[in-house]
Amino acid sequence: MFTGIITAMGTIAKVDETRGDKRFVIDTPWNMDDVPLGASIACSGCCLTVVDKTKNSFTVDVSAESLSKTNLGNWTEGTKINLESSLRFGDELGGHLVSGHVDGVAVLESITPEGDSRRLKIRVPQSLKHFIAPKGSVALDGISLTINEVEDDVFGVNIIPHTWDVTTLGKHKTGEALNLEIDMLARYVARILGKDAA
Repeated sequence: MFTGIITAMGTIAKVDETRGDKRFVIDTPWNMDDVPLGASIACSGCCLTVVDKTKNSFTVDVSAESLSKTNLGNWTEGTKINLESSLRFGDELGGHLVSGHVDGVAVLESITPEGDSRRLKIRVPQSLKHFIAPKGSVALDGISLTINEVEDDVFGVNIIPHTWDVTTLGKHKTGEALNLEIDMLARYVARILGKDAA
């Protein structure tokens, strides 16, 4: 489990497509000495397993299933990604509970300055729009955000300068894909009502 509070930005150092699964080597500002092999790290919202590491990098394998549901297939050498280590019992829950299981890919429709912040409009797949509610939570590329308003399959979020500066949101352009994880509570309510996620 994660909180959606990004603690670092990593960089894709190498992409290996010679294996059955796609393999990424990720440079990180973290000291990886205390991170065990098999640990889970949220990489732009996707829960991935550390399969190898050096002092300041780690390696993950990504299956075809994960590539089909996320924007990870767009990662190339030099791509910046958001990083969050998994929760430990007793950690502060600063965002909302995030599983690292991406539900689909959303599209960044617009970026509008609003005071010192930016207002982003995000379009979600039609099959997921009923999970999105004003003042509800969503994770975009692993970032815990509060939804401001919703109109059909488009919702708005306000991004404060700190979040803009320390996450990859400040590097995205309109039309680009973002990993979308719907709120866990919304998922269970929809299940009860018979409106499962696709």
